[in-house]
Amino acid sequence: MNYKLINLNIFGDNRGKLAVVEGNKDIPFEIKRVYWIFDTLPDQERGKHAHRDLEQIIVAMDGACQFVLDDGIKRETVWLNRPDTGLYIGKNMWREMRHFSYGCKLMILASRHYDEKEYIRDYDEFIKIINEK
Repeated sequence: MNYKLINLNIFGDNRGKLAVVEGNKDIPFEIKRVYWIFDTLPDQERGKHAHRDLEQIIVAMDGACQFVLDDGIKRETVWLNRPDTGLYIGKNMWREMRHFSYGCKLMILASRHYDEKEYIRDYDEFIKIINEK
């Protein structure tokens, strides 16, 4: 499976904490795009796609949600619920996001600029692409 949880660099004292992520240093790619997801209700699902070449780090800035990760052979679930932990998702990994807590806020660091052609939005097509590799 092409994913892993990454402990982020945290610095802090009695004033609070600071998390640091530097591209090509703390994570395995240069950051080309940053976006965030918020106001998703608990009964909603998101994701349901894979990326051909994009890599991501996802951080739950507040709240929690569950990720279902699928490499075409095996499916695993991961909870993301701490702002000091990032979920690295590599290329060609199907992802589904569900069970959002109220107020969940996710920040995503991406290795590529947005390109709709980069997405695989149909699970059967995803399996076909994975089996061709």
